[in-house]
Amino acid sequence: MARLGLLPAVVALGTLFVVPPMVKTETFITAETTGILMIEGGECFSDPAYSPGAAERIVLYTPCADGADNQSYGFTHMPDGPYDPAGLSAFAWRSCGERYAELWGGGRDDLDFYPIMPTAETWADGDRDVMCAVYHPTGRLSGSALKTSFT
Repeated sequence: MARLGLLPAVVALGTLFVVPPMVKTETFITAETTGILMIEGGECFSDPAYSPGAAERIVLYTPCADGADNQSYGFTHMPDGPYDPAGLSAFAWRSCGERYAELWGGGRDDLDFYPIMPTAETWADGDRDVMCAVYHPTGRLSGSALKTSFT
């Protein structure tokens, strides 16, 4: 009977370890985040973390088979023109959403996506590419989220 009295306490303790879903937006990682420009299509990578050696936040390539925070699943190219953050954001979300729908149909309950966009500074340098990334909102990817190799 004493064990039954502990059950509510154990259940309550277990709720302390529930990982809340993470929502990543277009500002989570940008083209200026160190390391992101080294990530190619289909590759997995870490969430940004502060690196004492670099004295800034960086992302690192991570083999998909080892589990990763994110995976690149496509690139889109924004047409030339003046830097327009709102227009770029709308284009990036729409184009990454279309590619996501092509790859995963109606979507997967365990995945979400976000765009990685140029900034005003990288736009001025000619960057017009948007990277589309997929992630697991409540944890890490357990391997590649892509059904086939990246093309």
